[in-house]
Amino acid sequence: MPRRGYTHGARNATMVLMALDITAAAVDPALLDLPWDVPLEEWPSNLLAALPRGISRHIVRFVNLSGRVLAVKEIGPTVAHHEYDRLRDLKRLDAPSVQPVAVITGRETPEGEELNAALITEHLQFSLPYRALFSLSMREDTATRLIDALALLLVRLHLLGFYWGDVSLSNTLFRRDAGEFAAYLVDAETGELHPKLTDGQREYDVDLARTNIIGELMDLQAGGFFPEDSDPIDVGDRIRTQYDLLWTEVTAEESIPNDQRQYLVSERIRRLNDLGFDVAELRMSTDSSGERLVIQPKVVDAGHHNRKFMRLTGMDVGEHQAARLLADIDVWRATNGFQDLPLEQAAHDWLTDVFAPVVRAIPRELAGKLEPAQLYHEYLEHRWYMAQQAGHDVSRDDALASYVETILPSKRDEAVLIEPGPGRASMLSAEMHPDLW
Repeated sequence: MPRRGYTHGARNATMVLMALDITAAAVDPALLDLPWDVPLEEWPSNLLAALPRGISRHIVRFVNLSGRVLAVKEIGPTVAHHEYDRLRDLKRLDAPSVQPVAVITGRETPEGEELNAALITEHLQFSLPYRALFSLSMREDTATRLIDALALLLVRLHLLGFYWGDVSLSNTLFRRDAGEFAAYLVDAETGELHPKLTDGQREYDVDLARTNIIGELMDLQAGGFFPEDSDPIDVGDRIRTQYDLLWTEVTAEESIPNDQRQYLVSERIRRLNDLGFDVAELRMSTDSSGERLVIQPKVVDAGHHNRKFMRLTGMDVGEHQAARLLADIDVWRATNGFQDLPLEQAAHDWLTDVFAPVVRAIPRELAGKLEPAQLYHEYLEHRWYMAQQAGHDVSRDDALASYVETILPSKRDEAVLIEPGPGRASMLSAEMHPDLW
């Protein structure tokens, strides 16, 4: 009979099953049913979820377990525990990153051959690696939007005191966020958490990001997935430009004339809110002449619109999605004569009478294409386009019917990108793009 024991600490519980050690915040018994005595690359296909993996220096597989999809990565035990701890730190700080689940050590084959440890993380639903995005969209604009998202992620991490040490598109997952992308850290092997980063640490991360992005874009270009007339170096340089702009906006001191202070202070806060950052406080002082005010904001974190929308509706959506949906609430109030209705009541009525009917009208077979907030954003875009073409307003029913018929079926199933069955073609199939799977 296998020997089992439990050890409880302030942070983790460790389950021991014979020589197998499972370290997790909450142990899922179903983990014990996985074939940990078999090398990960030899796991049977019936256990695996067909999701694009991107590029990794380690063996990675996705498995269906207890109603969720988990990513399993084979890695050395010391590095596995380090990455697990850093990912837990990031989730505690509410940073955009994958959710750590467990570390498995003590693995060996029935013949007694030692196997690498396994780090388990939860698959980020509706997310894709950058190569999967380029497999269908070979545009320079796609690259610049991904780089902008990565620059914002890097600023957020640096504000938290997190030194990444291995910044790249490959170590990032992306989710659609209205017309932009949201970036999430997926690999924290080299990550370190400090009370505050030095300028040298920040500069190293940015320089490394630039070098890696240029190399990744060159690889895409060589494979025909990036326009030949685009310069990967010029595009890759954008990470430096965008990071510096964001970092300056978020942290820099600003000197303003006393007679313009009310307007310019409000303008600074508005710009930060537009970037998604909340301001906790402003440090203000006068210069030696007494004629100018020196201000420096202290930002809390990104997620200004997300938090406001969640407070109003209870929905957790992307930052750009939240901004778009908040704007739609304002338009709906203005066009229906509800300007005097309290915002909280207006948001509730909008959710019930406007948003929910659109989402409910999507046929079941198409419901997994996009998350509801992204779907609603695309419906709004399509409705606007139809109105522009027609020269007059288009009804919700007509716009929705057109979107469901002409646009939505062409979208990939981003909830879970399962390999299509017989008779269904896919540009993301394992046969066409084995490097993604």
